[in-house]
Amino acid sequence: MGGAGPSFLKGHGTENDFVVLLDPESGFGLTERQVRALCDRHRGLGADGVLRAIPAENGTDWFMDYRNADGSVAEMCGNGARLFALALRDAGLVTSDAFTLQTRGGARPVTISGDEVSVGMGAATSSAAQVTVFVARHHWTATPVWVPNPHAVAFVDDLADAGDLVNAPEVTPASTFANGVNVEFVVERGAAHVAMRVHERGVGETRSCGTGAVAVAWAWRQHSGVESATVRVDVPGGTVHVEERPDGDLILRGPAVIVARGVIDDQWWKENA
Repeated sequence: MGGAGPSFLKGHGTENDFVVLLDPESGFGLTERQVRALCDRHRGLGADGVLRAIPAENGTDWFMDYRNADGSVAEMCGNGARLFALALRDAGLVTSDAFTLQTRGGARPVTISGDEVSVGMGAATSSAAQVTVFVARHHWTATPVWVPNPHAVAFVDDLADAGDLVNAPEVTPASTFANGVNVEFVVERGAAHVAMRVHERGVGETRSCGTGAVAVAWAWRQHSGVESATVRVDVPGGTVHVEERPDGDLILRGPAVIVARGVIDDQWWKENA
């Protein structure tokens, strides 16, 4: 066996699971191949994505270098941000329960309360144009939402109509989402209460999607005409809540769980570079 490679934590937010790599000295790179190997559920640690913790350019905060399971780069991850915040505090890299993360989608304030974490996700943006989502014999009109990850939110009669979601749903016009899109299928369960399934770009169907839940809550408010509400969003892996504040900032609140801590074997790490 080789020597010690990067330190890691493994955990999840509503069963959307991640490997967190701790790189406080920015001492190692991260290739697409390494990400794919780490996320492989048979020959790696298994995860929906990888979060690398490195010092932010401002010299004060931590930057969340997020990669999808296929190795591609993403702007932001709501479930990942909650786990990332918990991992930073667990590793002693932060000491406060309230601090700011830097992401490709901008600065994100986080607050830890027990095993629950709240993340300020910023404001959602949309466009006047609607898109269409196709799955097998079904198709729906969907709302495009950016938070800042791209989403197509379709309200459906039954979540089962989305099929097995092994393959990415077709979304037209494709030009609306030049870098791919996450697709959410949503049903209403009650007042300010929805349930969803999601196909994430670069991953497939996941048990939860934090930015997706935020996009869904925002789209539900537009769809329902309700001016303000904290929306409960049920996902296959649990439940999160999304609050929209008067300034338009969307707050994602939900659990985060650290499952394991360890060190990656250096030989394995190098062989998968």
